[in-house]
Amino acid sequence: MNRQFDDVMLGSIELFCLAAEQGSFTAAAAVASVTPAAVSRSISRLEERLGVRLFTRTTRQMRLTEAGRGYFEQCRQALNQLVEAEREASGHQVAPSGLLRISAPTTYGHYRLLPLLPGFRERFPAVKVEVNVSNRNIDFAEEGYDLAIRARATADSSLVSRLLEDTPLVVVASPDYLQRYGTPSTLDELQAHECIQFELPSSGRAIPWLFRRDGQELELQTSGGYACSDDVTAGATLARHGAGVFQAYRFVVEEDLRAGRLVELLQDFGGRSRPHGLLYPHRRFVPLRVRAFVDYLLGERPA
Repeated sequence: MNRQFDDVMLGSIELFCLAAEQGSFTAAAAVASVTPAAVSRSISRLEERLGVRLFTRTTRQMRLTEAGRGYFEQCRQALNQLVEAEREASGHQVAPSGLLRISAPTTYGHYRLLPLLPGFRERFPAVKVEVNVSNRNIDFAEEGYDLAIRARATADSSLVSRLLEDTPLVVVASPDYLQRYGTPSTLDELQAHECIQFELPSSGRAIPWLFRRDGQELELQTSGGYACSDDVTAGATLARHGAGVFQAYRFVVEEDLRAGRLVELLQDFGGRSRPHGLLYPHRRFVPLRVRAFVDYLLGERPA
């Protein structure tokens, strides 16, 4: 195997990553205990080797170019893998460490993931956890996330997908709403009720409600005067305050059901669920902190 990088070039790559992370040559120089001029020379050396600009610089700010962002993500992963490999080979990686970045949807984040994180950090205190709780689709390469949890399957072959749970769905309404408008006992009767809609942010379309009738799975398009997007808990809150009927994940409304604030409806047509899965990039070398978290989360998932 021919040598591709000398010590100077490897050092330049490290300084480039530091500059990208710190947002300035001066800050990178302080962290690396070198001069800003040394950082600037290293970046110029890389740009000359690659034949592209890695940063755009003005008197007020510095930012990565499109080529620079892609190069940074690849270099950061490679350097992290080198550090992990060295620790494992030397026997120093007794426990997982480093920053673990996770993206999770609002409902699963609040009701499932976040309650488990203190237990994970108690077991692995050297791992710092950063969680983005939102329903937007993140880009692993562009944004540097290690893991994501999603409610729908992905066709992306570059990602590993592990099922966390099939999440049961229930239809609910408040006692006050049912007293005023009656209790639907069939799917046909449901169509005459105020059905709170949840719209997918990606398409703006209301998602169909899922049922099972006579052993057959079916999707039902409902209608109503209320629509929510981005956060499913908004629909549950509306239902709790008498706005109408709503289909939600059971884990979102189970405390309301126990307390009597909501009533489960149409149980004869229930039994449907949606999967929640754990996603992370295919890598030849998966960092120990990622492997530890995957094993932990799969071990703690609901039976």
